[in-house]
Amino acid sequence: MSSVSGSAAGNPSGMTAASRVASHEHHWFKEPTEPAPKSYVTWLLLAQLFFFIALLGPAIVGIGIKIQDLVHAGAIAENGATAAAGVLGGVGALFATIANVIFGKVSDRTTSRWGRRRIWIVLGTVIMTIAFVIMALAPSLLMATVGWALAQLGANMTLAPFIATIADHVPKFQRGKITAALGIAQNVGILGGTYVAEFFADQLFIMFVAPSILAIVVMIIFAFVLPDQVLPVKPERQTFREVIETFWVSPVKHPDYALAWWSRFLITFASFGFTAFRYFYLLNHIEVPEEQIPSVISTSVLIYTIALVIVSYASGWLSDKLGRRKVFVWSSTALFAIGTTALIFVEDVQTFFLLELLLGIAYGMYVGVDMALVVDVLPNPDDSGKDLGVFNIANALPQTFAPMIGAIMVYINDPTGNNYGLWFSICGAACLIGAVVIFPIKTVK
Repeated sequence: MSSVSGSAAGNPSGMTAASRVASHEHHWFKEPTEPAPKSYVTWLLLAQLFFFIALLGPAIVGIGIKIQDLVHAGAIAENGATAAAGVLGGVGALFATIANVIFGKVSDRTTSRWGRRRIWIVLGTVIMTIAFVIMALAPSLLMATVGWALAQLGANMTLAPFIATIADHVPKFQRGKITAALGIAQNVGILGGTYVAEFFADQLFIMFVAPSILAIVVMIIFAFVLPDQVLPVKPERQTFREVIETFWVSPVKHPDYALAWWSRFLITFASFGFTAFRYFYLLNHIEVPEEQIPSVISTSVLIYTIALVIVSYASGWLSDKLGRRKVFVWSSTALFAIGTTALIFVEDVQTFFLLELLLGIAYGMYVGVDMALVVDVLPNPDDSGKDLGVFNIANALPQTFAPMIGAIMVYINDPTGNNYGLWFSICGAACLIGAVVIFPIKTVK
């Protein structure tokens, strides 16, 4: 990446070199109108699948197993395991937030002859893999947290430009179907990750590292297939204020974007308010034996994923057919709020599986349509990487707040850290608000 500055000599009257470059920078992109190339779509979905096998197996099951190993080794007090999960997850998500925004913007401005997105997609996956080596071998909570933080940094170095390729190459009339398929690939990847974690539960190094190496291979193939764009001009040097504004899109100028942002933030808060503590919720609230928890999680994620795949595909197809997004997003978010609150009343594994089915239906409808809505309300297609990076703060920031806040709330009036009634009530209320804020969006039906 490089930047240039120039004098006004030889420019049309009243147009400096900087303003000329800025003009090009903000108007060179053309909204795609032709269907996305089939090779791009195929490898987009495969890359999403294998990347999330690598990332979410450790996140959903591996972190809990790692913390329990540290408890058994005496590195963490037994009654501090839930708090440790909150701290580790929260710190990692903070790194994810920062990395997603920074590398979304950086990829927008990358001037490599290889294109804007490729280098970051591959490099981030490599960094994630190295970080998983650190995490798998970590002898303490501190080193495990460092490993997870670096893994999240690398993962989001990949994800920000990866998702931005949708705005680059997928036309509006195709976005519902493709983003639905992408959501399916992600959640099938999560399912695959839980099975990998279950199978290698007693071999942490293989669990954390082997799928990530495979993800590198698939991302390299995707980078070769990707019809990545090369900037026609070098972007001008940014001021400090402009760098800070990388983390900001004005809610006054772009209210629909802001409302979509808050909806995503709140449903993600509710979702990670549960998943960050799922291992210990099963262990302490439902009283599943420790050795059975990976199997229970795998089965529950299978049920969730089957429901999600069916509903997500149908929702994305129907949304494109009807030309409507909002009704799918607000109704699914409201249903997810009901499911999150109902976790309080679960007393056995069978009921837990039924609730996972409900949550899968709700989130399937959501992922089938929400990303299409988000891309439709982006403020500036030239800055899609940056704007999607800011939007993905709504994904990453609640992953920081939810585990940390939850790690406090579950201990209120319960020294064992099992006050899930209070915590899931808060998560359900947040999610319900996330449904309500969809209604005022005007530029999308």
